[in-house]
Amino acid sequence: MRAAAVLAAVTLLALGAGRARAEGVALTFDDLPELALTDDLAYAKAINRDLLKGLKRQHLPAIGFVVGSKLDEGEDHTAWVALLDAWLRAGFPLGNHTWDHTSLNRTPVADYIQDAQKDDDLLRPLLARHGQKPRWFRHPYLESGATAEAFDGFGAWLKAHGYRVAPVTIENSDWMFAYPYDEAVMKGDKAAARRIRLEYLDYTAKCVVWYRTAARGLLGRQPALVFLLHSSRINADSIDDLGRIFRHNGLTPVSLDQAMRDPAYAIPDVPDTQGEEWLSRWAQQLKRRLPFSVFPDVPADIQAAEKRLDTDPIN
Repeated sequence: MRAAAVLAAVTLLALGAGRARAEGVALTFDDLPELALTDDLAYAKAINRDLLKGLKRQHLPAIGFVVGSKLDEGEDHTAWVALLDAWLRAGFPLGNHTWDHTSLNRTPVADYIQDAQKDDDLLRPLLARHGQKPRWFRHPYLESGATAEAFDGFGAWLKAHGYRVAPVTIENSDWMFAYPYDEAVMKGDKAAARRIRLEYLDYTAKCVVWYRTAARGLLGRQPALVFLLHSSRINADSIDDLGRIFRHNGLTPVSLDQAMRDPAYAIPDVPDTQGEEWLSRWAQQLKRRLPFSVFPDVPADIQAAEKRLDTDPIN
């Protein structure tokens, strides 16, 4: 059945290849309310305030994916919930990223469903106050089930609760830059913060070129892309430059709903053991190769700093 579905999706891709369409990019921010080196509420408030202002200023549609356990990092639970409400008041929807940032590939399905349900219990009344309901789910680590039993079992829960999986077709390892940048900002080391931010923007520009080139080579056209980012200080401080990178590369910011109308996303997902992004998944199903030999490496100093600082990874 899955092979037949893949064949049908390839047919859709062929039909869509000749159509002139804007190359959209949808921005998705994981790990709300914040991915930061500190649990300080004031720091989280600054991240969300500046990120939301920047998204508005740059006219960038976005969606945030919530890790519910992060709301219990401090004593003032209400204040942390208010950070999520700020996204909704600003016109940006929220999605489910599980309560504890749990891996489906390493967790029994029943336990994973319980974790996702706990996040749903948080989101549903919050969104209802804004006339919305949860519609999008993002798997932590992009691990969507290594076996057919896990994949299909959780898929049934998603369908029953009105969710659709938010894929990823472009990313820039922004989480690796987040903690080193936080450290520089918290120390007041402006020179180090500027150096890290410039490295980040240079790396992002290279990643955008690679993913656009790889997508075109794989599909024979430029599909709409779904960008994985995180709610971090470095993204809040870099959002204007990120907007310029998108425009320079001919990317038109669109909502996740708009991006998902691209025929490429009709390719059905299948069990995945590695937590691959979707270009890699499609390449495997279409039996084609991506040019990973020229994929840009995260700068060595950033890799070393991230390894030193990330003692409890939750990206």
